[in-house]
Amino acid sequence: MDTDLEVLLTNDDGIDSPGFRALYDALSAVANVTAVAPASDQSAVGRAMSSEVGVEEHELGFAIAGTPADCIVAGLEALGSYPDLVVSGCNTGANLGAYVLGRSGTVSAAVEAAFCGVPAIAVSLYIPEDEWPRETGVEEYEEACRATRYLVECAPVNGVFEHAEYLNVNAPLPGDESAPMRVTRPSTVYEMAATQDGDSITLHDLSWEAMAEGEIEDPEGTDRRAVVDGAVSVSPLTAPHTTEHHEALDRLAADY
Repeated sequence: MDTDLEVLLTNDDGIDSPGFRALYDALSAVANVTAVAPASDQSAVGRAMSSEVGVEEHELGFAIAGTPADCIVAGLEALGSYPDLVVSGCNTGANLGAYVLGRSGTVSAAVEAAFCGVPAIAVSLYIPEDEWPRETGVEEYEEACRATRYLVECAPVNGVFEHAEYLNVNAPLPGDESAPMRVTRPSTVYEMAATQDGDSITLHDLSWEAMAEGEIEDPEGTDRRAVVDGAVSVSPLTAPHTTEHHEALDRLAADY
């Protein structure tokens, strides 16, 4: 391989997960990949950050006793070559909807990279609710790897990151034909419920239950709609939070 492209690869499922291995192998064909990933499963930790983490060498790179956000800072500032691009994934299970952007460790690694000034791609595999949980092998990440490799090769040189700080990618399981790619926006449909049974409370994600029953309400153009339709969803996003300056708050501040 003859390439100058440097990629920092991380995830939240842990460095030994099949999705990570699949993406590492796929991207190693087109880039110099430095793997800096959690030593154990760190799913749904968001952008939790440690002050000190252990590090061990791994056959793929470095295993960090910490969170995905820890891995980004460690990778950018202490390990390997400074990357042109960060890739986070491939997560086993989709990361869909606006609400998940602050919850997912996979997406949060991309957000951390974006705040550090490095463009990033978060990648997840959509597994239908009626097939979850599902044991996966590297072959089931074929669509996710194909999409990620394409974006790693083409997005930076075509100015994509002049407009977006990071991309949130969700890919379907492989099918009889290659999946198309759709540019999407995160769904804002979000509905939770909770039921109590004695001293235990069970939380229900009603959005996922609706997807499993084929009753998803997300309109065309949203990330969840795309993956349910069998497409690769790519949401171009920015990391800085927007500020909604308005007269009502100005009046309150003036009257304080």
